[in-house]
Amino acid sequence: MTPRLKELYLNEIQPALKNEFGFKNLNMGPKIEKVVLNMGLGLDGNDSKVLKSCAEDLAKITGQKPVTTKFKKSVANFKTRKGSNAGLKVTLRKNKMYEFLDRLVNIALPRVKDFRGLSSNGFDKFGNYTFGIKEHIIFPEVSFDRADKVRGLDIVIAISSLNKEHSFSLLKKMNFPFIKKGDN
Repeated sequence: MTPRLKELYLNEIQPALKNEFGFKNLNMGPKIEKVVLNMGLGLDGNDSKVLKSCAEDLAKITGQKPVTTKFKKSVANFKTRKGSNAGLKVTLRKNKMYEFLDRLVNIALPRVKDFRGLSSNGFDKFGNYTFGIKEHIIFPEVSFDRADKVRGLDIVIAISSLNKEHSFSLLKKMNFPFIKKGDN
């Protein structure tokens, strides 16, 4: 069964983007390639219990087992040692990616305290969008009582597009709650 957001993209958003930007065919428009979630653990990465609980939470959120990332260099000021655990990451593609984005936009982001919208400054020059979430417990899959500590998440949405405007328009049509220019 195809995800709801993927059907919306294929049936409505893709043709609308083709008309809006004057593309010759549907495949020239922006597409979401992958979604990468990253949870940095810092000094807690060496604690196996914390690492395991964070891995379980991230697996519940994404539906996929996370990979443990390692430090590449030793830095004394950050108390990091080369090869020790730095955090966790998950790369979502295809149907799982669309299901996650649908839950993120419609369920999780409205649960953020004092949420005013996402900043439109998170686009890089290639059109990819990056933003952070301060509390991983906004997802309904994670039990608030069971979480030992509230942790942050970085979410990177890799988009194949020609520029930032195309990516912004794609995410806007997918109901991403961006802050309007005049609002503060």
